[in-house]
Amino acid sequence: MLILALESSCDETSAAVVEMEGDSKKILSNIVASQIEIHRRYGGVVPEIAGRAHIEAVSGITHEALDTAGASLSDIGAVAVTNAPGLIGALLVGMNFAKSLAYSHNIPLVPVNHIKAHGAAAYLEYPDLKPPFLALIVSGGHTCFYEVKDYTDWRYLAGTRDDAAGEAFDKVGRVIGCPYPAGAEMDKLAAAGDPSSIPLPSPALHGTLDLSFSGLKTACLNYIHNLDQKGMPVNRENMAASLTAAICGGIYAKASDALDLTDAETLVLAGGVAANSHLRRALADLCEKKKVRFCVPPLSLCGDNGAMIAAQGYYEFLSGVRAGTDLNASAN
Repeated sequence: MLILALESSCDETSAAVVEMEGDSKKILSNIVASQIEIHRRYGGVVPEIAGRAHIEAVSGITHEALDTAGASLSDIGAVAVTNAPGLIGALLVGMNFAKSLAYSHNIPLVPVNHIKAHGAAAYLEYPDLKPPFLALIVSGGHTCFYEVKDYTDWRYLAGTRDDAAGEAFDKVGRVIGCPYPAGAEMDKLAAAGDPSSIPLPSPALHGTLDLSFSGLKTACLNYIHNLDQKGMPVNRENMAASLTAAICGGIYAKASDALDLTDAETLVLAGGVAANSHLRRALADLCEKKKVRFCVPPLSLCGDNGAMIAAQGYYEFLSGVRAGTDLNASAN
């Protein structure tokens, strides 16, 4: 069947058409309208501006997704849409557009959880991937472990108690002069720096699978400010390398514990920060040591996109999930 999917949880408006049937999964279109240039001048996402930009983009990219896929609405078996979590104003744009589209064309409407969708992106790269597995979702807003028992049955295990890993990269990156979003630039800088040059606390909390990135972020900012007070420049490469080593080390430790706890035979890494080459390499090494399968989506499917919404939407549809015109969005 063909799934038309819409994603608008943060600062990317995306529409995709994906053909899903058993083990056959084919992306026919995956259109993303990025707002990076809009928000870059502010150093981060401005929710009100994001919502307005989604309004301007959503209709056009939906038509483009259908045209690129060579499909019409009469070919669509279900409309899937992100309804949680995310920026509430941004979510409402995509969700209300999807509700109207589905209702007016008598197409089943399927609500999709954004976090589950990130994990479902792996199905598109690994058609043979099936639950159960351990999912690690790492992004600007989330850093969490889930035991995926079935396609729609996810059990939360642990996560960050405050900031997410992606936020730490962005905030520290902004202070050392990286353009928003800072992830890609921090990745490059880290490759040229010394990861042991700046002592930083681990985000891994003792006695639990949880992580905490607020203290790590504060330690970085204090280090930078202390240098600034002395009139000394910060070595950007060393800062990026040390922060990356601390983040990857903490996640590595908790991923190892989570694999031991669940006896999972597969680890799925997904989310925007899954594009980080250092984290991918660290977790690939962990899985090789533990003889566990490691699955991570290609870079094109790590960020927010409609194809991942379609992938999870398909399994929600098969499990009987439907929504009516009373569907609402949730920020949490």
